[in-house]
Amino acid sequence: MEMIRGLHNLRPRHRGCVATIGNFDGVHRGHQRILQALRESAAERSLPATVISFEPDPHEFFSPESAPPRLTSLRDKCALLAGAGVRRFLCLHFDRRLAAMTSAEFIRRILVEGLAVRHLLVGDDFRFARGRAGDFRTLSEDGRKHGFSVARTPTVNHAGGRVSSTRIRRCLAAGDLAAARDLLGRDYAISGRVIHGDRIGRELGYPTANIAFRRRPPMDGVLAAEVRIERGAPQPAVVSVGTRPTVNGKRPLLEVHLLDFSGSLYGRHLEVTFRHWLRGQQRFPDLDGLRAQLERDAQAARDWFSTTGT
Repeated sequence: MEMIRGLHNLRPRHRGCVATIGNFDGVHRGHQRILQALRESAAERSLPATVISFEPDPHEFFSPESAPPRLTSLRDKCALLAGAGVRRFLCLHFDRRLAAMTSAEFIRRILVEGLAVRHLLVGDDFRFARGRAGDFRTLSEDGRKHGFSVARTPTVNHAGGRVSSTRIRRCLAAGDLAAARDLLGRDYAISGRVIHGDRIGRELGYPTANIAFRRRPPMDGVLAAEVRIERGAPQPAVVSVGTRPTVNGKRPLLEVHLLDFSGSLYGRHLEVTFRHWLRGQQRFPDLDGLRAQLERDAQAARDWFSTTGT
């Protein structure tokens, strides 16, 4: 998949495509339905399937303190879109200039002059441009003027309700990995590069590889997980997501303790797939109490992997 960062990086060869617009956080079952329609429509027209999205998400731009946590980082989103058959990903920097665009300007500059879209697919609740004034009717009317067609993809309902990133965040916050998996169509996973930590885990006999979150994660707690190092074979692990209240941590971290591994992971890229919820975050009176709980967590993770055979 080719990633295009910003309108200024569009080239004449990028003109002519079938496109869709959206945030695609999580690339869940609802998104997958849109992407399937995108692939089919693109194949019918022998044009590249193109996704248009924004970085940061508009919610993060307008209300950074109250914006919902992300399900997927930009890197993970790109990997999921590529796996879904997307050929090109136009990532637009969301700033005041883009936020101020009228629907007519957005259509002209991005869809017509930038990409020369031939066919556009959007969700049935899609809104865009300044004041969220643009909608399916706006796109259809302007599409007739500019020579592109527009189709609307219906809401996907699954397991008793609408599939949405918000619903998946609620499942993860409640520790319900099975429900999140059902809505995503896969196990929930996070990836990132290992940074240097304060070595408290090593001092306690449970060394961890630490991955920092750029934004608030959608869950916290201690879980059994499978970890791939630089896309290698999955290895069993016990992981903690949170602020580490026992040591008065301030920023959320993903701490990964591989159950059968020795060596340095600094600078390596890890993919962490959450498999089983063990417990919520706790504050312990001292490090001895934390050490004892880490022993129980590691054993609980081993028992779970032994029971499932993975």
